[in-house]
Amino acid sequence: MNFNLHRYLSCKAIAGMAGDGLYRTSFFMAFANIMSAGCGFFFWIVAARLYALEQVGLATALISSLALVALFSTLGFDSSIIRFLPQEDKGKVISTSFIVTTGASIIFGGVCILLMMILTPSMPFWQDPGHSLAFILVAALNSIAVMGGYAFVADRKADHYFLQNLLQAIRIPALVPLAFLGVFGIFGAIGLGYLTAALYSLTKIQLSICRIRPRADREFIRKSLRFSSLNYLSSLLYAAPTLIMPILVLSLLDEAEAAKYYIAFALGTLVLIIPSSFGTSLFVEGSHGNSLKKSAFRAGGASLMIMLPAVLVLFFYGDRLLGLLRGEYVEGFGLLKIIALSSFPVACYSLFIPIQNVRMRVESIVKLNALRCILLLGLSYVMVNRYGILGAGYAWMITYMVIVIWVGWVALKEKWI
Repeated sequence: MNFNLHRYLSCKAIAGMAGDGLYRTSFFMAFANIMSAGCGFFFWIVAARLYALEQVGLATALISSLALVALFSTLGFDSSIIRFLPQEDKGKVISTSFIVTTGASIIFGGVCILLMMILTPSMPFWQDPGHSLAFILVAALNSIAVMGGYAFVADRKADHYFLQNLLQAIRIPALVPLAFLGVFGIFGAIGLGYLTAALYSLTKIQLSICRIRPRADREFIRKSLRFSSLNYLSSLLYAAPTLIMPILVLSLLDEAEAAKYYIAFALGTLVLIIPSSFGTSLFVEGSHGNSLKKSAFRAGGASLMIMLPAVLVLFFYGDRLLGLLRGEYVEGFGLLKIIALSSFPVACYSLFIPIQNVRMRVESIVKLNALRCILLLGLSYVMVNRYGILGAGYAWMITYMVIVIWVGWVALKEKWI
């Protein structure tokens, strides 16, 4: 009798969580990102076995360049979709975001190619016009896929976001037939994944959310300008250091060390999918008018419970996971342990940002991300020169410890606690 009652209550609790907007969006996003990260890890396992270590190292720098283009191309519309979709005309918001960011990705893609031809003339990829054109095309597809994902999340259709990420797994089998292309084979496989995700996004949005219009709405751009521009600056300050790091490690060390850094860092930050997913869901629910304080405590508690076992697995068994790729990658285990332990202060940051976004306190986010950018890049440059890739882990840990102190100070000042 007691067992049946307990089972009934457990099923009822699970059903309640499934119907709760915060948990539903968070779990779908977490599953999507974990699945995507798992596919990404498997992608690099296959790449490491099919491609030379130096080719993997150069490909990571190339993919980081693509990610930088994607970052600059958002122009803050990733946050604006979430913040304004509940109140504004959906077709206007989504169409404008697609058109503006895709156009920006083409422009920034061209600028990136010109800069790389000047800064890295020895890299043959940039010297081929066909490769450069492919780079711009993939950048545009990436922009469409990213904006489509944010549209799904903003409209509380995180299940579509999950399916969109699932379709990108096509990049894994694509590595095999493209292996003869070397570095471009890895990049081409990534591009095929973005193409699939972009086509799915455009089709599903048309069918289930709104009709995409072939024009940008000036009134929406004007109304969201301040919010989007400040979030754009904040996003640049946040993401640029992480994307620059593989290039920095490559320039200070060599291709092999860049590959070890990239893989260890990618594996270590898998845990951050949890607080990031809950943070985005917190932003969505807060934008729809739900209690911010209540949602924040629920998101923080759930993040901590799920993160703890994941961190322990990476800390104690991460070397075995790295060894699945190739023996040389185990040398990044020290870096992996530091990144994994840093997950807890990073989680505080991940929940602080959506709270401030809902409260329209974007200036404080810009200041915090400026501090993070300066500390992370400055400390990394000094410590990578001194300690190799392990120095990047030291810089990461110190930076986020400072950020936790900042967040705590704001919480006390504004009487959150």
